[in-house]
Amino acid sequence: MKLSRRRFMQTVAAGAAVSGWQLPIFGQSSQLNTLKIPELYYGDMRSGVNHYALTAQSGTVDFLPGLRTPTIGINGDYLGPTLRLMNGDDVAIAVRNQLGEETTLHWHGLHVPAKVDGGPAQIIAAGAEWNPQFRVSQKAGSFWYHSHMLHQTGAQVYRGLSGMIIIDDEDSSKLELPAEYGVDDIPLIVQDRRFNADGSFRYIGMHMDVMTGMYGDTILVNGTGAALFTPTTQRVRFRLLTAANARSFNFAFDDNREFQLIASDSGLLSAPVTLHHLELAPAERAEIVVNFSDGAPVKLVSLPLDANSPFTPQGMMRNMLPMNSTPIQILAIAPQSQLESRVEIPDQLAEIQRISASEAQHVRRFTLSMPMGMGMMNMRASGGRGQMGNMGNEFQINGKTMDMATINERVNMGDTEIWEITNDSMMMHPFHIHQGQFQILDRNGVPPPAAEMGFKDTLRVGPGETARIIMRFEHFADPETAYMYHCHILEHEDNGMMGQFTVS
Repeated sequence: MKLSRRRFMQTVAAGAAVSGWQLPIFGQSSQLNTLKIPELYYGDMRSGVNHYALTAQSGTVDFLPGLRTPTIGINGDYLGPTLRLMNGDDVAIAVRNQLGEETTLHWHGLHVPAKVDGGPAQIIAAGAEWNPQFRVSQKAGSFWYHSHMLHQTGAQVYRGLSGMIIIDDEDSSKLELPAEYGVDDIPLIVQDRRFNADGSFRYIGMHMDVMTGMYGDTILVNGTGAALFTPTTQRVRFRLLTAANARSFNFAFDDNREFQLIASDSGLLSAPVTLHHLELAPAERAEIVVNFSDGAPVKLVSLPLDANSPFTPQGMMRNMLPMNSTPIQILAIAPQSQLESRVEIPDQLAEIQRISASEAQHVRRFTLSMPMGMGMMNMRASGGRGQMGNMGNEFQINGKTMDMATINERVNMGDTEIWEITNDSMMMHPFHIHQGQFQILDRNGVPPPAAEMGFKDTLRVGPGETARIIMRFEHFADPETAYMYHCHILEHEDNGMMGQFTVS
């Protein structure tokens, strides 16, 4: 939905008056902090195989002045390095678990065999090592990795177990796009977190934290609070990753400047799309190019969802605090005085062949539903990790909750399928499918806008909405090992809104 300049300015004025474009931050000082850039990890090529060594470990971070927060991360205290992969490369990853608890590591959006997908079946015991190997077999794009531990995904991701993946290919390397990592190609891992008085993370404090998903009152970008980025080039490519557990973001700039969307979840679009704001749900990614040649300081913000947005909560959920209704400052941007000139972005980016609905051999239907009754009151919190009474059986897909012993769907390899997802609840759910990428056919019969015409792996489904996607299942036959499909509001996933499918 297009946001008019008048509506934008009204929202800006209201947001500034309410909160100065900032969520309340416990212990916040007025000082801005230089944006941290995750380490770029190319791996170690040996005998034609690119090797990566990852260690899940505990640590502490000073997110708040004078307080230490216990955290977990990959090869560091919080979050992990950005893994750089090349299409066609053979990859071997050694994942060591030094957390003192079980975990998994899922390669979100990667097209890999089920046995190395890193879902809840590929558990890494405390002190153990997991050694997945696979060939990178997809186009360039921005992806990520994170814990997918059954019933503990939300808690482990909240504490820091995630990182970004960038895939390159020969075609994208030929494009004149900002591509110098940390200079004009910047990852932005956007999260919201809540803290206790002692600086520790506060996770699952009341039943609403599960019902709506876990919302925080502090914004972190790449693990940086009150983050500041200083561009040195006229154009910057931001790789946006919504790594929040539940919060959606409506990204914009506080001066209403336009930007070009060049990529969605699973790679480049066919052509840039000019936008003034962009809605992303948990787990969605986007790549945007922004022009800072005017030299003016600006803020990347998140606007409240428009009341008429199809993704706005309905009914009693509309009144649930905060439900994406708060204007938020994400990142302060202050360009340096002299900016290096970079080329214009190309008019054509990638060749995308749309998949026709007529190609489908099968149609599957999925209905997402969630609790609205007294079962919600049975949630309890234990040791900082969300636990449930009998609420776990209320978050459902097709009337069923996640059961590791049940394969919900069996897909024939080589088939093209349409999946029809209906949201039978009063809030949006981001629906993620493991194994590969899909295209959106329509929402309530209406074709998607240009921004959603590329390949994706996560689909926003609004309240009462029915969306249809189409996907080819061309590789990785395995009748025994399942992939997941689930809501990517992590507290919903952890408490039942997930299913399993095999390809064979």
